[in-house]
Formats: sequence, C-alpha cells, structure tokens
Amino acid sequence: MLTPGRYVGAPEAEADAEPLDAKMARLTATLKAQFAEGAQLEQRIAQNLARLGYEL
Repeated sequence: MLTPGRYVGAPEAEADAEPLDAKMARLTATLKAQFAEGAQLEQRIAQNLARLGYEL
C-alpha cells in the first residue's frame, strides 16, 4: 500500500462537533462576503489601472 500516512504516522483527524448544516451556512456566508470584497477590490484595481492609462 502506498498511503503515506501508513508509514509516517499521520495523526487521526479530530471529530468536528459543529453540525453540518450550521457549518455549511457559516462557510457559505463567509465565502459570499469574500466574493463581495474580491469584486470591490477588482473594481478598485481596474480604476487604478485606468488612471494610469491601462484599460482592462
């Protein structure tokens, strides 16, 4: 068997006490906020490039 954990003693994963539904709701809300922030940053970068004469 070529599974590295078998030979190097990888630690067991800890059990997660957070329910899956709650975890997914939290993670998707975080991702949505990060997407919004990314869109704002992308717009600011495009504006800065336009001021320098480089249109996207």
